[in-house]
Amino acid sequence: MFKAAPILLFTVLLAGQSFGQFGSLINKAKNKINQRIDRRVDQGMDKALDKAEGKSTATSGDSPGSEPAPTLASFSKYDFIPGEKVLYAEDFAEQSIGELPAGWNSSGSGEVVTLDKFAGRWLRLHKSVSYLTANTQSFGQDYTIEFDLVLQLKNNGWMYPQFLISLLASRDLSPDDNSLLKDYRQFAAATATIAPFENNGSRALFETFKEKASIFKGDLINIGQLQNWYGQAAHVAIQVQKQRFRCWVGELKVFDVPKAMPAADTMNQLRLEVGSTNYPEEGYGVYIGNIRVATGLPDTRHRLVEDGKFSTNGICFDPNSATIRPESYGVLKEIATVLKENPSIRIKVVGHTSSDGDDAANLDLSKKRAAAVKDLLGSEWKIDSDRIGTDGKGETEPIADNKTKEGRAQNRRVEFIKL
Repeated sequence: MFKAAPILLFTVLLAGQSFGQFGSLINKAKNKINQRIDRRVDQGMDKALDKAEGKSTATSGDSPGSEPAPTLASFSKYDFIPGEKVLYAEDFAEQSIGELPAGWNSSGSGEVVTLDKFAGRWLRLHKSVSYLTANTQSFGQDYTIEFDLVLQLKNNGWMYPQFLISLLASRDLSPDDNSLLKDYRQFAAATATIAPFENNGSRALFETFKEKASIFKGDLINIGQLQNWYGQAAHVAIQVQKQRFRCWVGELKVFDVPKAMPAADTMNQLRLEVGSTNYPEEGYGVYIGNIRVATGLPDTRHRLVEDGKFSTNGICFDPNSATIRPESYGVLKEIATVLKENPSIRIKVVGHTSSDGDDAANLDLSKKRAAAVKDLLGSEWKIDSDRIGTDGKGETEPIADNKTKEGRAQNRRVEFIKL
């Protein structure tokens, strides 16, 4: 488009002009052309920057990257269900701003920060640096890992940094041993590599290792939808069932590999890494928050139909709110399926909170959250409201120690009781 315009412009200008004016006309034409090109480039860069910063840029001709974050309805095929018992939780609320979280290890730098657009505290990850969490417990054979991820990416022409999510076994080493920062594949490991790009070009790769050797390497997968999450908080969810590995980013299932996880070894650490990039530190941002590792496979049908009670931490809400988050869809769909398959069952939905905050406010919030679950079961899955009662207990019936982060995460739950 820009190559044809100068030729046409020169032709029009030269018609009727003397030879002596030729040089000055060329200079004027070049300046005019460059100004117009610069304006168009600036407009394109402004859109890219607005998108990276999460600003609304939607117009009739906008690119897919400017779409807003998906709603609950877009998670209709989302079948992730978190583990039954919380092993490790970290929302950085008790960590010092500007410092690496207590108990974490790093090959470089990283600091807890706050973000204008997003509630709570976040850990900023830096390029060419790897991180080990403060977890000390074995994940077991069946487990889930969740966290929120914010990619603040501004397209200046360079390659974005890759983001690596690794699960590893430390065997006799401490889970935060320095050697695992670099040589994390020395025993057993699994790595999901996410490579962000523009123009729907983002890619992902999954690979597993045993004694440093690669034992499985999947195909390079296109995840062009990733750019819709730039400047947004994307929920990352991993589900491992023995050798099966599944991973979602937002509502998108990126991996579902039946037989890839290393056998025999038990994973006990989450390792995060940001790759290298030519972007300066102020030119990009990678942040994580709300980490949760849980173990076990919840048996919704058996617990609710036969035992008469089912409790879950998998229904998530916005902070201090009864607004249900989209990543709750898988759990709610499972509950709805059980109710549809057993039309004679009536239930009571009971909300519970941790001890954070005011007692009376927690009680009121728990009641509102239970009511929100009932309403959604009715509106989304057409479960008759007469079959569902609601209640809230606030912080009065803890099932774990509210003095620990893991205990508080376990206490924030929704309970379904057969009537």
